[in-house]
Amino acid sequence: MEQINAVGRRKAAIARVFVTEGNGEITINKRSLDVYFPSSILQFIVKQPLNLLEVAEKYNINVNLCGGGYKGQAEALRLAIARALVKINADDKAALRAAGFVTRDPRAVERKKPGRPKARKRFQFSKR
Repeated sequence: MEQINAVGRRKAAIARVFVTEGNGEITINKRSLDVYFPSSILQFIVKQPLNLLEVAEKYNINVNLCGGGYKGQAEALRLAIARALVKINADDKAALRAAGFVTRDPRAVERKKPGRPKARKRFQFSKR
């Protein structure tokens, strides 16, 4: 199997994933998964598609991550891994879609409007 690549996005985070056959190592920006994401919850989010298909020890994953916060980066990486797994085996798409890993989350920060302190918040009203 040659190198499979995929892109995942969430909010401002962009994850580019390169998947090759191997022993389950995940490298993010030249650091291991547990160094880059010390939180076990974020590590769980990243590994969800691999654990669902039971291929966590089958592929080596090299990742370029940029932008956003750590939660957005973890979810962008989850989407990228799911897309790469679909490229490897299209039969897995139904299981990944049922778990919600193939859908890109479209929610993003709403822009600030002129004459307001934030997107929806208004300045305090004074009657007199």
